[in-house]
Amino acid sequence: MTVFRAITAYRAITARRAISCAALLTCALPGLAQTSATCDQTLTAPLQPRASLTIDSRPAGLEIVGTDQQTIHATCRADGHNQDPTQIALRFVPSPNGGKLTIEGPHRRHNSNLQIRIEVPRKTNLFIGMAAGEVKVEEVTGDKSIDLYAGQITITSEHEWSYRRVDASVTIGEVRAPVYDADKGGFFRSISRSTPGGEYRLHAHVTTGEIDLLGRQVRGEGTRKPD
Repeated sequence: MTVFRAITAYRAITARRAISCAALLTCALPGLAQTSATCDQTLTAPLQPRASLTIDSRPAGLEIVGTDQQTIHATCRADGHNQDPTQIALRFVPSPNGGKLTIEGPHRRHNSNLQIRIEVPRKTNLFIGMAAGEVKVEEVTGDKSIDLYAGQITITSEHEWSYRRVDASVTIGEVRAPVYDADKGGFFRSISRSTPGGEYRLHAHVTTGEIDLLGRQVRGEGTRKPD
């Protein structure tokens, strides 16, 4: 009888633990749930400061702006002939350290003008990959890695330009960096800088196109590698 009672008690404890774990999992899932929207809607989801955000987009114009909100807020405008906004899908999948925003949909070469504005916390690490288009990043502090096959990258900051390591390059095109008193155009052009005391890393590459780094003049910029 004692053994039977012990087994019964063990099963009851195990069942309660299973229920508790299921409840915790149920509570946790909404926080990590996928958020989706089409281009005629608005996508909003929680995103903490210092998070890492990956953006994988079809060809478009991306404007990424830093705000004081603890969310990612994306709006979309699809202009052009026969451009159906409901065919453009925005999907945000959160992760423990940030999340990934994917922008998908048919790409029409003619009369297509897809513009997407993405608001993120001011301190956000950005990792962006896109075949073609334009990427503008304004007032976002954090690490950045941006790669385009064709198009333009513009990074703007009215506050401190706090990068300890900068690598910006084009295969064919121009790298303009007034912040470093540099402007280089042609084939295989690049700007590399290391600044003691800087906090973040910046990598930007365009195969064919232009890169603009716009910010306060850097003083005592430290070492530079051959460009």
